[in-house]
Amino acid sequence: MSDDRAAKAAAVRRRLKDDFSFYCRKALKIRTKDGDILPFELNKAQRHLLGVIERQMEQRGYVRVVILKGRQQGLSTLVTARLYHQTTHRKGAKSLVMAHKADSSAALFTMTRRYHDHCPDALKPSTKYSSKRELVFDVLDSAFTVATAGGDAVARGETFTSVHASEQAFWPKSSARDIWNGIAQSVPKSRGTEVYIESTANGVSGLFYEMWKKAVAGENEYEAVFIPWFWEDGYSVDPPADFRLLPEEVEIRDRHGLTPGNLYWRRLKIGETSLEQFQQEYPLEPTEAFLTSGLPAFDSGQLARMLDECPGELELDRRGWFNGEWETNPRGPLIVHEEPRAGEQYVIGADVSKGIRGADWSVAQVLDRDHRLVATYRAHVLPDHFAQVLDSLGHLYNTAELLVEANDHGVLTNFVLSRDFQYPNLYTATRHDKTDDQETTTVGFVTNARTRPLILDQLRSDVRSGKLSIRDRQTINEMLTFVANTSGKLVAEEGSHDDCVMALAIANYGLSQVWTPIRVPESVYLTAI
Repeated sequence: MSDDRAAKAAAVRRRLKDDFSFYCRKALKIRTKDGDILPFELNKAQRHLLGVIERQMEQRGYVRVVILKGRQQGLSTLVTARLYHQTTHRKGAKSLVMAHKADSSAALFTMTRRYHDHCPDALKPSTKYSSKRELVFDVLDSAFTVATAGGDAVARGETFTSVHASEQAFWPKSSARDIWNGIAQSVPKSRGTEVYIESTANGVSGLFYEMWKKAVAGENEYEAVFIPWFWEDGYSVDPPADFRLLPEEVEIRDRHGLTPGNLYWRRLKIGETSLEQFQQEYPLEPTEAFLTSGLPAFDSGQLARMLDECPGELELDRRGWFNGEWETNPRGPLIVHEEPRAGEQYVIGADVSKGIRGADWSVAQVLDRDHRLVATYRAHVLPDHFAQVLDSLGHLYNTAELLVEANDHGVLTNFVLSRDFQYPNLYTATRHDKTDDQETTTVGFVTNARTRPLILDQLRSDVRSGKLSIRDRQTINEMLTFVANTSGKLVAEEGSHDDCVMALAIANYGLSQVWTPIRVPESVYLTAI
């Protein structure tokens, strides 16, 4: 071979190593939706994701991405290709694909085997052996492994350079966090490592939802990448001549720039299932994708808009309680949305827990007369200690009226507030016994079969009407997972909490019982003289 030809060949090999989109076109084959085996040409969604990957690699030297997607957009195809490229071009590379079920694991490995089988001999590394879920390259000392979440014991004790967590939202709920913790610890934060969490949505709870939320809020090192369904060219059908857009479709068209073909395809898909199922599997925006598994108690669209208006984590005024004083603390359990105002009346609703980490939370919500949430306290504290916190918080907010749940552990909290602290503005209820014509007064708010639906329905009404102003992200996220179960009772979705919701409902009820002073202008008195 002449020097010129050798130089050109070396340049091509360097480009195949460094230019991933070029490598896909020249070295990889995929099976299309029509069943044809063709060179891998990247579509719009894949090009967008690759741009994110290459920017991260350039800026910090490694990749961490969480991807929310619609169905069949080719993103698993791209990520799997990326892992195969890394495994066959680096010494000592170990790649892992973790799928949600066995047939998906098999499909992803079949895709990888297709890459390998059709790869040009000049680029194909020496293969030591291959099995139904593993390719091992002896000269490179690298390996590509596919496993099933909950079905294969991998990751612990291993070190991986690239990981693809496929359809993480559908991993077994009972073990998803443990599996992910093992995988996450197995990838060092070193140059050249790549981790991809990729899934369609599956409700507003669980590991994937939490990883996505934290990525959006900047609370982990992952970058949130969303791919809308209409980027896929195949998601369009020529509409009939008499096709007319509905008002909802006109709004969607104007907001997202959809074509009549996109909208007709959307209408046909919704006709096959339902609007809710379509939005989960083919979202236009992230807030559409995450649906509850039960019937939502609050309007998810309204809550999504409220979330958009919430301050970010770094903007929060957090405080901790030390020796009776509230001091600034970035990890403090009290979030102050607004300082107390002189002359303002406040109401505090409190939900009491047993104070054990990993269980429910003790929460206090502070509302002003204008139905604005001005402070939220949320922590794992013992019931008697929670009484001290509430006493201090109540005095901070102008001796606010305290409505503390008097069920279970709340009995002790109310007892300490009334006896030890003698809090002057503690909610009490009077009950008339018709048998002996006697009245008894109880301290605290009792949540029972009569009062619970009352306060929750009032909360739902005031949220729907826009009467309540809520800027606390944790509270809104709990509202998103607050559903009607199969028996019709309003509860937190499995694996979620409702402590912020219940405390807010109690505070909102207390506010409805507060008399608003009538302000008489001075001119009235002057006129009367």
